[in-house]
Amino acid sequence: MKTAITAPRATADRDAVRVPVRRLTVLHDPGCSLCAFLSDWLRRQPQLVPLEMVPAGSPEAARRFPGLDHRATLDEITVVGDAGQVYRSAAAWIVVLWALREHRPLAHRLSTPAGARLAKGAVLAAAKWRGSQQHRGGWGGSGYRRADGWAYDPARGWAHTSPACDDGSCPTG
Repeated sequence: MKTAITAPRATADRDAVRVPVRRLTVLHDPGCSLCAFLSDWLRRQPQLVPLEMVPAGSPEAARRFPGLDHRATLDEITVVGDAGQVYRSAAAWIVVLWALREHRPLAHRLSTPAGARLAKGAVLAAAKWRGSQQHRGGWGGSGYRRADGWAYDPARGWAHTSPACDDGSCPTG
């Protein structure tokens, strides 16, 4: 008598053994200096799984991911896998590190219960710093914004060119 073999049922994790993650999209806030710095850093890292950076809250993000709460993606890092997986906060950072060749071992350590507490603490510290930049008064105001003429060069840091001076005829003081 032959026994019928049935295919395994898909699990809540979408059966990651059979359906590997082949691409990750990182939704980032381009108006946040920390986010811009980290996005540039991620682009320069050797990647085992390709990372694509898409501005959070942008028309492109809304078109590609219509089911996401795009307002929330501006408040916390959100990463979307090629099969629709959504990672937020500390889990998002862990999966991004997992995608990087030199940081995959760290991602594995952060995925343990003790490591997850450390990752959550790092994400909360970054969120607190980011919030202080958005609500800070005085010199510098909120974070440096590209729309205000700021540009980040990894070799030189932040530089400002007033949008009104694009033609080189900017009045001085």
